[in-house]
Amino acid sequence: MTIINYSLTMKKSFAWVAAMCWLIGASAQDVQLRRVDPPFWWSGMQDPALQLTVYGPGIGDAKATVSYPGITLDASSRVPNPNYLFLDLRLAPDVKPGLVPIVFEHNGRKIEIRYEIKSSPKTPETRGLDGSDLVYLIMPDRFANGDPTNDELKGSRDTITTRKSPYLRHGGDFKGITDHLSYLEELGVSAIWLTPVIINDGAPVKEGHGNMQSAYHGYHFTDHYRVDPRLGGNEGYLRLIDTLHDRGIKVVQDAVYNHVGKFHWLYLDPPADDWFVRWPAYTEASHREGTLSDPHGAEADRQVQLGGWFTPFLPDINHHNPFFAKYLIQNAIWHTAYFGLDAWRIDTYKYNDLAFMNACNAALVREFPGITLFGESWVNHPAGLAYFVENNLKTDFACNLESTVDFPTQHVLARALTEKPGWDEGLMRLYQVLAQDFLYAHPEKLVTFLDNHDTDRFYSTIGESLPRFKMAMGWLLTTRGIPQLYYGTEILMKNFKNPTDAEVRQDFPGGFAGDKVNKFTAAGRTPQEQEAFAFTQALIKYRRQSSALSSGALTQFVPKNGVYVFFRHDDSQTVMVIMNQLETSQTLSTERFQERMKGFTQARNVLTGATVSSLGSLSLPAQSITILELNP
Repeated sequence: MTIINYSLTMKKSFAWVAAMCWLIGASAQDVQLRRVDPPFWWSGMQDPALQLTVYGPGIGDAKATVSYPGITLDASSRVPNPNYLFLDLRLAPDVKPGLVPIVFEHNGRKIEIRYEIKSSPKTPETRGLDGSDLVYLIMPDRFANGDPTNDELKGSRDTITTRKSPYLRHGGDFKGITDHLSYLEELGVSAIWLTPVIINDGAPVKEGHGNMQSAYHGYHFTDHYRVDPRLGGNEGYLRLIDTLHDRGIKVVQDAVYNHVGKFHWLYLDPPADDWFVRWPAYTEASHREGTLSDPHGAEADRQVQLGGWFTPFLPDINHHNPFFAKYLIQNAIWHTAYFGLDAWRIDTYKYNDLAFMNACNAALVREFPGITLFGESWVNHPAGLAYFVENNLKTDFACNLESTVDFPTQHVLARALTEKPGWDEGLMRLYQVLAQDFLYAHPEKLVTFLDNHDTDRFYSTIGESLPRFKMAMGWLLTTRGIPQLYYGTEILMKNFKNPTDAEVRQDFPGGFAGDKVNKFTAAGRTPQEQEAFAFTQALIKYRRQSSALSSGALTQFVPKNGVYVFFRHDDSQTVMVIMNQLETSQTLSTERFQERMKGFTQARNVLTGATVSSLGSLSLPAQSITILELNP
């Protein structure tokens, strides 16, 4: 009998797997076993069904048997590719943790693995997100390099790490994030969202701008069960999350269900032709999400939106294949349970089959009731966006997603602050978007933001104006929803997406060896950058301890003369927010706001700490935001 340490074998081939494998007999070369996904599972899960994807040359010709108390093999399914076998196991509620013998027999020879069932996820209870949180978006490769030894991955298709090119990997990693947790705590971050951490082992591709670009951003998956070793690998990710949780910081993982990289092992050797959407000729998604909700829409247009490829090098997943659908859902559950995730951000949500997404969302919530799921549907008008989240619409299909990124408010914010007031212009744009919150079932759960890794840097869109920045940041941290901040926005990082997205994904100054300045410290910031940081920091701190801003109702008044007034309030606190977009100071009479100000005689200016002893009229500086906590 030859004994092979299966987990080490998997590290050298496809993925690490927590199992042991025995080859019984003189030879088993006609049937081989290279990986099993998921690599392990847990007892006591809400769903008793577990589907194993077994991969290896000829394994589909083997007969599988399972012998373990409390576990039954319901089905063993072959597919056109003989290198796959799918095993449907059923776990009894009282199944004991242990190593489950699974035997594969072919031509008198046997392969036996010991599949591990763990007692329970060791990570803490999923906490989810709420309005008191500040979600900080980090692109790990561009934030900080804490371990230069992992910059290059031997045997990878992408071996180049150099900061000389904005299109290639720069070397940022989990250790770099850990090294700067004091900065994040100082800022007031309570949750971290990382762009995808799953390995992207694909060769650099030539983008439309003519440059070779690597998948430094993480959105071109090649192995769903392997965290990129260039970031720190599975173990490094576990250490980072444990450290974050110990400090009270939640973790948001970035999911991609719509597509994979063209070097994903499942695409290179697919179980069947229908695992991916295939067209006679390359067909790109139309990016016309309205075709899905259009009551008059053509089915052909819907198919192009859902089945078209995002780019020529990102194969589109067929969610109608039951094996692939199960694979993706179990992978999301596995990551949540193993790493202890608190929330998921779901990439390219509007391109996915929505029935599949409902099933995936429901499975995650069933296993982790406290989890938060929010999608990325880049739709700039509320009616269109509401279709992709729990809503109050009467349509043929209802999404069960509780939250989504609030693109409509982000879309109008820069214009609201930079154009002259008008019937539909200026701050009226912001008012009108929020007036359509009746479309959403839970507008308080929308994720609000100024910019992210796919948009122009906000500071550039407002003409690099610090007063406008303060108005925008003040709005973000006082309006309804869950605020999200893109790394560097707080220190006025800037740029437009010209010629590419790389311009808005530059390294955080001070995170890499050789940086001339270190903006993780106050000493490394310019006076203007420090003013922006301190302003943001103070408001984050105030929001976290303010019941009105964290979970209170929103009442807004129609903007007049370039002034927009809204209130956040609950039974114990009322906060008044006043935005003056004009380049001149104003005196504001508060008479028309009495329905929310009745009973209050004074206030504390949240930004200055000064007491406002009279509320009948208020002095508003030019291009400013005033935040008042009202008192009797």
